[in-house]
Amino acid sequence: MCGRYTLLADELEILDEFGLEGEIADYEPSYNIAPGQRVLAIIHNGKEKRAGYLRWGLVPSWAKDEKIGYKMINARSETAHVKPSFRKLMESKRCLIVADSFYEWKKTESEKQPKRIQLQGRKLFAFAGLWDKWEQGENTLFTCTILTKEANGFMKEIHHRMPIILPKEKEDEWIAPVKIPSEKAKTFLDTLHTEELTAYNVSSYVNAAKNNDVKCIQPLT
Repeated sequence: MCGRYTLLADELEILDEFGLEGEIADYEPSYNIAPGQRVLAIIHNGKEKRAGYLRWGLVPSWAKDEKIGYKMINARSETAHVKPSFRKLMESKRCLIVADSFYEWKKTESEKQPKRIQLQGRKLFAFAGLWDKWEQGENTLFTCTILTKEANGFMKEIHHRMPIILPKEKEDEWIAPVKIPSEKAKTFLDTLHTEELTAYNVSSYVNAAKNNDVKCIQPLT
């Protein structure tokens, strides 16, 4: 599961980290990115890498109602290659979703404790994502989902699932502008190594998606 994350880097850091040219239109950092909101993603259009915004919550091109997106913020990497909603996207509509930490809630006997989780070795990273274009009448949406996998040893203490964070050297390969069998995309994800993570407790203030300021990431004392 991945239901909230952050992106606090400035625009120049992002451009440099991902080898992008030009500007990111309407870029805004966020302490509390939630489903249904705009998320910064990177695709390769066959000529160059491009960064822009997608709506978080996949609406497949064939969907009758865009509300389905709220049920499809994540896709299980173990089965995405055979699921009707994701199979064709695994073949040719792969994206990077830019982040610098994510939140997860650890169940205790009395509550769910929110934690902020980061990579130990680098600040910015990318989730493995899938995107699609949905059109109905005059309405057009570009939406995405974050791929997840079983938690590693570190994350199992917090939650049984975790988002797939792409190793730096695998980012361009994931979004390479070539069509590949969905099974091959699954194999690619299965063989990725997981970088070291670190986590600390934050306030339940982050639970409300409307809260979006530095209090979301302040460590509990």
